[in-house]
Amino acid sequence: MPRPLFPPFDEATARLKVRLAEDAWNTQQPEQVALAYTPDSVWRNRTDFVRGRAEIIAFLAQKWTKELDYRLIKEVWAWDANRIAVRFAYEWQNVRGQWFRSYGNENWEFDLAGLMRMRHASINDLKITEGERLFHWPKGRRPDEHPGLTELGL
Repeated sequence: MPRPLFPPFDEATARLKVRLAEDAWNTQQPEQVALAYTPDSVWRNRTDFVRGRAEIIAFLAQKWTKELDYRLIKEVWAWDANRIAVRFAYEWQNVRGQWFRSYGNENWEFDLAGLMRMRHASINDLKITEGERLFHWPKGRRPDEHPGLTELGL
């Protein structure tokens, strides 16, 4: 089923595509998130290699059982034709209550139907205290008035 935004991307459609991806990931619903990817999508996420929607669903389900109170912000870095480069940060805590801010970059490639067929993510984790957290909104979509990465100085 075609996605609402198709390549080639311009600035407005790239920004919207990134915001829609952020919104989907913030639902923490692996089956919903996986629909944005081609059935044979290929990922590199840190040191994990994931192929296809079933593996994406399993990967995300496992991720969100370990990364609790997950809040994500994404921002466009660059775009061209059927590719978008994204920088992101997300905050989460582990089962022991230690908070982290994870920073990273993603390179995305889309098919003609607007589904992501390739995702390469490089991510680093920084331990933070609860007082250092910057992402404060109820679980789900980041409110429009909440600052993005640039506004937060990240």
